[in-house]
Amino acid sequence: MRQTPWPSFRRASVLLFLAVLLAGPVAACTADRRVITVTATYPSPALIPAPADVVGPCSFPPGVNPLTGLPVEDLDALNRRPLAIKISNAPDSVRPQAGIGEADLVFEHYVEARLTRFTAIFWTHTPPRVGSVRSARLIDLEIPIMYGALFAYSGASDPIRQRIADSPFARRAYEGVTTGSPLYFRDPQIDAPDNLFVVPAEVWARAKADGVNTPPDSLGGIAFSTAPPTDPTPAKQIVIDYGPDLVRWEYDPGAGRYLRFSDGEPHRDANTGQLVSAANVVLLYAPHREETTIVESEWQGKKDYSIEIQLWTSGPVTLFRDGHLVQGFWMRGSREGPLSFWADEGGTRSLYFKPGNTWFEVVPVDFTGVTIK
Repeated sequence: MRQTPWPSFRRASVLLFLAVLLAGPVAACTADRRVITVTATYPSPALIPAPADVVGPCSFPPGVNPLTGLPVEDLDALNRRPLAIKISNAPDSVRPQAGIGEADLVFEHYVEARLTRFTAIFWTHTPPRVGSVRSARLIDLEIPIMYGALFAYSGASDPIRQRIADSPFARRAYEGVTTGSPLYFRDPQIDAPDNLFVVPAEVWARAKADGVNTPPDSLGGIAFSTAPPTDPTPAKQIVIDYGPDLVRWEYDPGAGRYLRFSDGEPHRDANTGQLVSAANVVLLYAPHREETTIVESEWQGKKDYSIEIQLWTSGPVTLFRDGHLVQGFWMRGSREGPLSFWADEGGTRSLYFKPGNTWFEVVPVDFTGVTIK
C-alpha cells in the first residue's frame, strides 16, 4: 500500500487552525520541576472523554516524562532542560550514529540535495557521547524552541548562524566549532568533518553554570495510552524513500516496537550496538520551501539551497504503533508551543501515542515515497 498525502489537507488545515483560534491558548502546559500541570487548555480534549489510562497531552503524573509518557528512573532529570542535538546521516560512513537510540524524540528531515539529517531530543537519558554532530538547518529554529531545549550543533551557514544568535534560545545554543572541549571532542579515528561528538552531561553542566538549565515552562503536546488503536489498519512494514536513502521500519510483535533499517542494513546505535527502535513512528507532512537566499553548498557551479520546513499551523500525520496505523493531524498554534496531535480535524479527540520514544519522519505535503505493508 503506497501512502499518499490527503487530498483534504488544505481544507483540514484551515479548519484545524480556526479551531485553534476559537479555542484560545494552545499547548499551554507548564513544567513545575517534577510535576507537569495544566495552566490553559488545548482546543478541547474535554469534549470527548479520554480512556482511563491516558496521560497527557498537558497533565502528567509526577515523575512521568511528557515526551514519552513513561516514568523516569532519575527524577532529577526532569529538573533540567531537554537537549536537542543535530546528528549527521550522510555520508553512509557516519553510521552507526552514537547515542541516537536513547533519544526521546527524533526528527528525520530533508536537508539540501535530498539528503536527510536528524534533530534528536534527549531529556531523561544521558548517553556518554552523541554524534557525529553536524550543522544546523532552518528547521532548528523551530525544534529547540518548541521543546524549551538546549541545542548542540557543529555550526551553520552564516544566515542560519545569525538567526540562531537572534533567536529566543540563543543563550541555550552551544555551537561545537566555537564551544569546543569539554562539551565536544573529535574522534581521531574518523575523518573530519564527521568526527565531532558532543558529551551531553557536559552540555547540561555548562548550561547549569550559565543559568539556563532550568526546566522549560511549556512542555507536552502528546497524549499517551497503552491501549492499541480501535479499528486500525495493519502496518507491519513502513518504507520511506527519501531519495538517496531508503528507510525501513519493521514491526517486531514480540517487542511491540518498530525496528529501523537504513539502506537495507540494520540501523544500530554505536554506543550500545543495539538496533534502533521506536514505540511510535510518525509520518509528519509539512510544507517544504526552498530558501534561495541561503546557499548551503556549491559544487561545480551547482548551488544547493536551504529548505524551510514549515512546522507551524497544522497538517496531516500518520501514526504507526502496535503494528497498525492511524490517521490524524498535527497542530502548532504558537512559536513556543510544541506539536500536538489529534485524531480529527476539529481538534476534539487526541491521537493516542504508545508510551515510549517516537521517531518523526518529516516529509513534504506532496510526498509519495511511502509504501506500507
